[in-house]
Amino acid sequence: MIKLLIVDDSALMRRQLSSAFEEQGDFEIRLARNGREAVEENMRFQPDVVTLDINMPEMDGLTALSTMMSQRKVPVVMVSSLTEQGALSTFEALALGAVDYIAKPGGTISLSLDAINKELVAKVRAAAKAKVKATRAAPIIPVRQKAEPHAASNGIVIIGVSTGGPRTLEEVLPLFPGDFPYPIVVAQHMPSSFTVPFASRMDKLCALRVMEASHPMQLEAGVIYIGKGGADVTVSQRDGKTRIMPRPENSDFTWHPSVELLGRSVLENYDATKVIAVMLTGMGYDGADAFTEIKNRGGKTIAESKESCVVFGMPAELIHRNGASIVLPATRITRQVIAWAGQN
Repeated sequence: MIKLLIVDDSALMRRQLSSAFEEQGDFEIRLARNGREAVEENMRFQPDVVTLDINMPEMDGLTALSTMMSQRKVPVVMVSSLTEQGALSTFEALALGAVDYIAKPGGTISLSLDAINKELVAKVRAAAKAKVKATRAAPIIPVRQKAEPHAASNGIVIIGVSTGGPRTLEEVLPLFPGDFPYPIVVAQHMPSSFTVPFASRMDKLCALRVMEASHPMQLEAGVIYIGKGGADVTVSQRDGKTRIMPRPENSDFTWHPSVELLGRSVLENYDATKVIAVMLTGMGYDGADAFTEIKNRGGKTIAESKESCVVFGMPAELIHRNGASIVLPATRITRQVIAWAGQN
């Protein structure tokens, strides 16, 4: 049995959320109405996983999360509103140690929850096995002049990431220097309303410019492109130039932005020997086949190691397919990518 603590100030939300897990048959459920009760139940009930609302009376979700992580670390899935403020609070929660998040349904709650129940249950099951990282503040990066975008060499870096991704990307992307010679394209599974605030957050941390890939544009070195949430991101050739192309979600793929679709499009438009593909933390297998093909055609691939992954799912699938050129913890990935880029 998985011991689950559901924390929400809405009685209707508590009822709807608990119903989704009661149907599974292998969850022992306890409910809390606010952050204060969440802190108490974390010690008394000793849950395996917590779903935590952000906006609550008496003690808000972020304060409760910080307190829980200092008293008894537990995997937490944040239930976040689909607003810019909800996104910013979610990224703060991930920095405090939450392992994942799910968008809080709007409109008719019962109808909205029916659509996300499968994803919610999957995220909670994954969180029950996830590694809780130590609480930390957002990284402090020295203020420096942004690199100017410039014509890219004939290479590209692509990054696939899901559960635990925002915090891991904060460890990886700020280490790239302003003169890095390749464009970097990131497919991070994320809701559409979250990618603009996330790109803005990362832009403040990185020497390279960071932007949401919300419309077709020419790929340039000196830029990190974050695939738009609620869509897919690909690259293509047009007028002799390589462009990034956001597209509506392709129903043939399970996760979005699809890492697999990004990898396939790169194979169609680049010499594979000039491609560096990085698979970071996340559940599932998105991108494993395309990244393996990149390696088989002479490209270089990195799988994040189990020791640093929040969820060792996507990297493990790449390793299982013999698709990883090398396996590294998150803290050593950027250095390896820089070295490879310098060799091409």
